[in-house]
This record gives sequence, C-alpha cells and structure tokens, in this order.
Amino acid sequence: MALSRLGIEFAAEIFNHDWSDAPYRADRAGHRRATDRAGEVLTREETNRVRANVMLVVAQVLGYQDPNFDPYEFAEACGVEDFSEEAVLAGLRISLAGQYATPGTWDHM
Repeated sequence: MALSRLGIEFAAEIFNHDWSDAPYRADRAGHRRATDRAGEVLTREETNRVRANVMLVVAQVLGYQDPNFDPYEFAEACGVEDFSEEAVLAGLRISLAGQYATPGTWDHM
C-alpha cells in the first residue's frame, strides 16, 4: 500500500535530516553536518535510534489520521535501519483492535 502524500513528505524530511548530532544542537530542518558543524556526533546505532524515535512520533499521528497507513513502509521510507516489525508495533500506541491512540493521549477512541 502506498503512503499518503503527507506520509511521503514527512518521511522525506526525516530521511533527509542528519540526526548524528541531534542531542547537541537545535537548528533548522534539513540539517547536514557538512555545512553546519557540531562537535560531538552519535554512533550509527545511536543516530538510527534517534531517527526511529522521530519516525514513531510522526507515525502515531499519521496512523491516527489515515486508516490505510502502513507504519512499516513509513519506517523504511524514513531510512530507519535494522528496525523489525515488532519494534515498530511496540513503539506505537495501537489497540488490539488496530486503533491508534488519539495523538497526545493513551485513549483509543
């Protein structure tokens, strides 16, 4: 199933961003260390963990908004590496009936 236009655009932004020094700076979207230098950088594993967390937060809202949303396709489009389907499901607030919790809550309305 194809991602919605909004899902594609969120994934493109997440994928495009250099997350390797995310804990050490706050700056514009589309950050690239090649042009904006920061001292410390994360390992590849730590960087992927940051990217995965960002992906999950956005996926929670997209899943709530779009009944056809595929979180696995979204994770792949975001460039999240070595992240199993089980990890994606564990990172989202989805009821046993498949309902996403309302953004900002734990409620499955």
